[in-house]
Amino acid sequence: MIITCPCEKKQFKIDSSLIPDEGRELQCGSCERVWFYKPINESEAPLTLNENISVNKIEPAIKKNDKNLEFSKELQKENIIVTKIKKEISKESPKTVKKLENKGSKFFSYLIVFIISFIALIIFLDTLKTPLINVFPRLEIILFNLFETLQDLKLFIIDLV
Repeated sequence: MIITCPCEKKQFKIDSSLIPDEGRELQCGSCERVWFYKPINESEAPLTLNENISVNKIEPAIKKNDKNLEFSKELQKENIIVTKIKKEISKESPKTVKKLENKGSKFFSYLIVFIISFIALIIFLDTLKTPLINVFPRLEIILFNLFETLQDLKLFIIDLV
């Protein structure tokens, strides 16, 4: 059985054989509160209303009362419409959730690919810096400025942390 602490912040799963019918004191391991707990018998539990109303059970009562026949037919139509709407809502809601999750995950996957590609380009340029400068002499200034900018960004991020 699952027992909830009176502070309603913690729930505990306790073997029902550990609690006698007359009840016993319990202590919450989270808030240290002590309270008396008495198990509720299922026969003493209040009855609950079942929302699943069968249309077939209503029809014999409708036939007995001709005055309410039109009104009860309208109720039956409304029940059918409500069940159709519930089915449509249950079909549509999972699809919209999946679409939202896919958009967010695609954005982050593209962002990660972009960052990894940028880092690979920097490593490639650093590795082939000397041969590239021999072929393109003016590239030395551009590469030097690029590496200085990256060093400044690195120091900026370290200062933020």
